[in-house]
Amino acid sequence: MKTVIIPAIDLIEGKCVRLTKGDYSSAKVYDNNPVDMAMRFEDLGVTHLHVVDLDGAREKHIVNYKILEQLASKTSLQIDFGGGVQSSEDLKIAFESGAHQVTGGSIAVKNPGLFEQWIREYSSKRIILGADSHHEKIAVSGWQEASELSVEPFIRDYIEKGIQTVIATDIAKDGMLQGPSISLYKSLLQAIEQPWNLIASGGVRSMQDIEALNQIGCYGVIVGKAIYEETLKLEEIKNYNA
Repeated sequence: MKTVIIPAIDLIEGKCVRLTKGDYSSAKVYDNNPVDMAMRFEDLGVTHLHVVDLDGAREKHIVNYKILEQLASKTSLQIDFGGGVQSSEDLKIAFESGAHQVTGGSIAVKNPGLFEQWIREYSSKRIILGADSHHEKIAVSGWQEASELSVEPFIRDYIEKGIQTVIATDIAKDGMLQGPSISLYKSLLQAIEQPWNLIASGGVRSMQDIEALNQIGCYGVIVGKAIYEETLKLEEIKNYNA
């Protein structure tokens, strides 16, 4: 199976933006209408969409759920939603607003008991683990806080608790268009032998990067800035999906 290309839509004040290394002051608006952007992705044969509520990540509760509702109602994309989902009420809102899956990052670090409850209640098909790391240490709260948790045992522990899919982001690569952390992903896939789906995130700049991730066995790849800055052409995505 080929690596799935998953375009990213990051939301601030309802607009489609991109950050560099998670720095809110670096926010650049690419589109005022995320729904139009999502419909364009769908026309390319894209089946999955990664949506991040950056306002929610900063406020520590879901904020842009109305945009999520529009994305879900006007496309048939399978939407993975994250950012600010810190409570069971937030999770319920995300699913009721149309998310197919919800990614928990900070909550998995700060309140593992609650996150494990979500896995049991909603199943690992609907709950994704977000493993955002810097120098292989897990970071939380929209990357504003570092932890002492190492990325590989952190992921392994949750796979043993039932998680099937993990989005692994190397913060140092995010938004830099300098290539993904192939070595990190390769080492994670080799070290963790249980069946699991690794979605790579951060640094992708070209179809060559996607092919490299495909070769090492990544289930999916999240692509953001490369699409918006057009270092990865929409026609290339369409041809890949065809």
